[in-house]
Amino acid sequence: MIAKMKKVKNHNTADVWESGDLGRDIKHARAADKKRGSQIDDALGLQMISIRLEKDLIESYKLLGTKYDMGYQPLMREALKRFVEGEFKLIASEALEKQKAAKPKLNTIKRIKKAA
Repeated sequence: MIAKMKKVKNHNTADVWESGDLGRDIKHARAADKKRGSQIDDALGLQMISIRLEKDLIESYKLLGTKYDMGYQPLMREALKRFVEGEFKLIASEALEKQKAAKPKLNTIKRIKKAA
């Protein structure tokens, strides 16, 4: 006797989305309407912009996107985010160094005033 196989239904959970069981088949893909798109952008804190980039740069991001298994636009967003974070760290580090350099001068002035 041949046992009948029971179909297992995928439940709409984060795990099945993350594993790719749901959401990766192009036949089920469709563009979100403007209202839903705006809601998603608002929830994620995203704002659409327009920028002109060299075609070679875009192609490079597309190639890198395949390596990192992500689209080129999210990859660009990540690269810009990393750049800004790095610049802020550099600015903060420079400010700290200036503060440290100014501190000995203040201590010297205080010592001179105490000695006088």
